[in-house]
Amino acid sequence: MNHRLIRSLDAGIGRLICFLLTIHRRIMASKSDAQRAPRRVLFLKLIEQGASVLAMPAFKQAANLVGQGQVFICVFDENRAILDLLAPCPEANIWTLRSKNVVLFAFDLMLMLRKARRLDIDAVVDLELFSHASAIISYLSGANRRIGLHRFTMEAPYRGDLLTHKVAYNPYLHTAANYLLLVDCLAKPASDQPINKLPEPVMPAQHHQFVPTADDVSEANALLQQRTAGQMPRGPRFILNPNASDLLPLRKWPTPRFIELARQLIAAYPDGLLILSGNDRERKETELMCAAIQSPRLITVAGSTSLRQLLTLFTLSDVLVTNDSGPGHFASMTNIANIVLFGPETPRLYGPISGNARPMSAQLACSPCVNALNHRLSPCNNNRCMQEISVATVLAEIRLSLEGEMPRLAKPA
Repeated sequence: MNHRLIRSLDAGIGRLICFLLTIHRRIMASKSDAQRAPRRVLFLKLIEQGASVLAMPAFKQAANLVGQGQVFICVFDENRAILDLLAPCPEANIWTLRSKNVVLFAFDLMLMLRKARRLDIDAVVDLELFSHASAIISYLSGANRRIGLHRFTMEAPYRGDLLTHKVAYNPYLHTAANYLLLVDCLAKPASDQPINKLPEPVMPAQHHQFVPTADDVSEANALLQQRTAGQMPRGPRFILNPNASDLLPLRKWPTPRFIELARQLIAAYPDGLLILSGNDRERKETELMCAAIQSPRLITVAGSTSLRQLLTLFTLSDVLVTNDSGPGHFASMTNIANIVLFGPETPRLYGPISGNARPMSAQLACSPCVNALNHRLSPCNNNRCMQEISVATVLAEIRLSLEGEMPRLAKPA
């Protein structure tokens, strides 16, 4: 299923199912909402691998509450890789749903719900921001504690009345803090409305540090040697991620800007190496960029690296320039200078929470236009917020980041 279809199903059929299940809950409330201290916690974080990085403090807090072996996480299959790397719970506790088509999704969902009931999952933390699907899954899991965002009097998406622990969304808190707050509320009685009458969560300075093995470093250097035909430059390394996820293409800095930035970096750093990253679907675009620039010091590894290999490249490089997407959060687990370009969303809510983050934004009055209260759907037909970020401004930030020696975990071979 493409992202547009998923959103359509969630907003249309999902809303109706939430209404019908709300009626069911009110009839069966005395049986389904019995309260007890949580023993096994299931997180629902279906989409966006970068958001799973932001959820790490919440995962760790839940592990402190019930034990790491009693923490479970449900994600779409294509988003599992980051959880395998972060290891917030045992590998067997990461449950996946295939989203390629409705039939596979329904089949996997039934198996997952059956497993949740068999294991007696008694607490579900819904990390999706006003998603109908996650509210439905929470209710059908059979858990007697279901915590997530409720709209109360806000003009937010309707999700029925399926939660036992209702949290009011605070748009002034960083997303990672909102995630952590959900877990903090989990052990509280549900009598208060809203339940999140607690101090603002204190975010850790460093939530996770990726340290490559010697084999990881050897593999990464071998890949670079192959792509540079054995003539690998010895100067600074720059990784450019010119892609944005299909979920929100408005976040994309124009490709011609990335091409111009690459040309200026090649001219400014004659001993530098530029690396284009991306997934397999984005390989062709990066190859076209290389063809347009025609420099032996510009290579692409799009579609050729695992997530672990990409993070290893981050530790072996000096600067990352990326759209607001997963790589910016992955890079926060390393010491690379992490320049993340924001427009439709804001770093105040979605910026990396650790590492050497350097968020940039044009600060237009219309930005951010994508948020939890509008289904993350923007009316924008011209992302000026990204176009207004100039190549000169990004280049200046790169130069600042290179003024001192970067504390890389490994030096270029």
